[in-house]
Amino acid sequence: MMDAGIEDNSNHDFSGYDVRVTDAAQNGDTFVYVIKSQQISSDTEYRVEREFEDFEWLHHCLLTQEGVTGLHGIIFPPLPAKPGTSLSNSEAKTKKKIESLAMVDDWQMYCRALEEYLHLVTAHPVLVKNPAVHSFLKHRELPLKTKVKKGIFNKLTQAVEELRKEHHKDIDDFFQNERDSNLTLTAFTKAAVEKFLEIVLTEQKIAIACGHFSTALHLGIGQDDDPADYAFAKMCLKLSEVLDTVKKNFEKVAENDLNTLGFNLELHSRFQDAEKEMLFRRTCKLVDVETANKNLGQAKPHKKAAMEDIKKAADKEFDEISGMAKVEIQRYHRERVRAFQKALIELELAATCFCCSSTGWLSLNSSVQNNYIQNCTVWN
Repeated sequence: MMDAGIEDNSNHDFSGYDVRVTDAAQNGDTFVYVIKSQQISSDTEYRVEREFEDFEWLHHCLLTQEGVTGLHGIIFPPLPAKPGTSLSNSEAKTKKKIESLAMVDDWQMYCRALEEYLHLVTAHPVLVKNPAVHSFLKHRELPLKTKVKKGIFNKLTQAVEELRKEHHKDIDDFFQNERDSNLTLTAFTKAAVEKFLEIVLTEQKIAIACGHFSTALHLGIGQDDDPADYAFAKMCLKLSEVLDTVKKNFEKVAENDLNTLGFNLELHSRFQDAEKEMLFRRTCKLVDVETANKNLGQAKPHKKAAMEDIKKAADKEFDEISGMAKVEIQRYHRERVRAFQKALIELELAATCFCCSSTGWLSLNSSVQNNYIQNCTVWN
């Protein structure tokens, strides 16, 4: 159910938004994110400040809205994991939590992850119509909200349900194949994220080692007037400069790897989990339909009519969910391929064009990035 205070849908223009998360500032134990948005059909720009709990509220509103046909068949854009309050131990966290890949470097990547979440929500033809989206982007103060649950189902209930229903045979080969594919790809994607993170961490370690070596060479240069010592000192100074350049390049390589393919892999990993949740919701509804059919067959004559109504309602809801799910799966795979291709192009361009000049991919504005991508002869 929608929270009280959200206005009716009929007053909204459902055109898309240009959304940017421009900054993050620590406020005590929480972080506040600055969000600037502008509706495509309007010239008015909105600026609001949101905490992570506000993103959770928005996500909860999307998951629990009423009156949307086939809602449980939607693959909801995955919300990034809640960040920690300190960056000092981010590397240790990334080794333990795949979903925190974006936290290796700084808050710029996390702001980008939240921004991508809002892009996905506002680009979705169904979710963008939710009044909570417009309140989140436009209103300085959100409606009074209570503590929201972490997801559609209570975690304990969901764990029990998964044990009982996750291997339930599907009646539709399309969805059974998708479930099997999702199970396989989820494992492979998480493994790919872990291996890619190991590569990035190695690049960062090499950069640190080069920095230490460069500093040691520089500090070890003596002041002796002996010609041989002078020549050796000059050589050490030159080598120190070379190592410092190598250090900077490895830092940029690591940064660009995270900003391109790393970001896409992490997002894809979360999307795999989101699709799994959607397929599980549909499986639960399938079990409900089969249970209704069984109860109808065993019902006594005076209960037949009631059981028939329950069966029809279950069948209708299941058909609506399945119809929405097929559209969502096709859309998801189409967009996944496009996003992965773009990430590979960005990775290739960042590696070949910018590392040598110590210029990071994110230092370029979006129009320049898109121009390089569109003119890339390798991928287009």
